[in-house]
Amino acid sequence: MAGSVRTGVGVDVHRLQAGVPMHCAGLFFSDESAGLTGHSDGDVVCHAACDALLSAAGLGDLGSNYGTDDEQFAGASGVSFLVETARRVRAAGYRIGNVAVQLIGNRPRLAARRGEAERVMSQAVGAPVSVSATTTDGLGLTGRGEGAAAIASALVIAA
Repeated sequence: MAGSVRTGVGVDVHRLQAGVPMHCAGLFFSDESAGLTGHSDGDVVCHAACDALLSAAGLGDLGSNYGTDDEQFAGASGVSFLVETARRVRAAGYRIGNVAVQLIGNRPRLAARRGEAERVMSQAVGAPVSVSATTTDGLGLTGRGEGAAAIASALVIAA
């Protein structure tokens, strides 16, 4: 039904590993000695945003759309996933209202580059994306510095 609003939630978690480049929230952090591992670039913020968009549009999730058995996406950037996901959401008959994502972890420090991340991700999605970050005060895998997580919500409107 035209104009109907749908929301979706997405979550992603990746392990931190020394010597791996750090890609997060569509940005490269050259000053980090460890990065997020994965079949692609491990960008938990972009991946959670994709999951939220896919969920909102009723299109499944990141794994069902971009499985690890698909070599086309091996090493792909989080931004490329966002661009393709936004294309799929629009092709399914929705326009994107907005996406909000929160990074959960000690690394990378996002505060100084938050505006840059929002610009890069908003451009990729073609709609406003807000990015925030928090730590878990030393608790759990993110608090121990073993990995990072992100949670996102998205709003789409039937065209």
